[in-house]
Amino acid sequence: MFTGLVEIIGTVTALEQLDKTASGGGGTSLTISDAQAILEGAQLGDSIAINGTCLTVTDFDKTSFKVGVAPETLRKTNLGSLTQGSKVNLERAVSASTRMGGHFVQGHVDTTATIESITPDGNALTFRFKPRDANVLRYVVYKGYVTIDGASLTVTKVEDGPEGFWEVMIIAYTQEKVVTASKKVGEEVNVEVDQVGKYVEKSVAGYFEGTANGEFAILEKMVSKLVDERLKALQK
Repeated sequence: MFTGLVEIIGTVTALEQLDKTASGGGGTSLTISDAQAILEGAQLGDSIAINGTCLTVTDFDKTSFKVGVAPETLRKTNLGSLTQGSKVNLERAVSASTRMGGHFVQGHVDTTATIESITPDGNALTFRFKPRDANVLRYVVYKGYVTIDGASLTVTKVEDGPEGFWEVMIIAYTQEKVVTASKKVGEEVNVEVDQVGKYVEKSVAGYFEGTANGEFAILEKMVSKLVDERLKALQK
């Protein structure tokens, strides 16, 4: 679990293709440097979000660490487009003492989105994103949260539909703390929507499916009986 508050920006210093027989399953091993600020007290097996993707530390020293990226992760995220020298957002998994200044982020990327436009607004920048999978738009709400490359950002505008989009505003302070601010129109970002919306959707869908299957027949009869009794009482 993460907060969506990027701790530092790291640098990709090596990419190594893993053999299909190796533990990486044919994916890629990434070496991330400039990471000393988050490696104090690190342990093998720790989780670190790289551009919002939860990955496991397989090796580390004082300034850098390695993670293995599976083929499926390379296909579903923008990590497959990283090259030597690429900058990435980094955040360690939350601890019991972590302040929840962002929102609950799982580090499970739902889809990627393309930057459609970048519009200056004073010293802030408004980014418009078009998702690869338009279905995620039903979880994106005005003034709600969305995670972009691991950074928790507030939605300032959203348009539903096949050609839909959403916008976020990145203030001057945040521009210095996240890699998204230096990206250009046409580049991709990782997206994780607010998981609360998914739980609500499933609960509501389950309720109506249960009603259709007659599971709430007894409850309906009880409510009907109470209404009838109340009406009879009022008629006396």
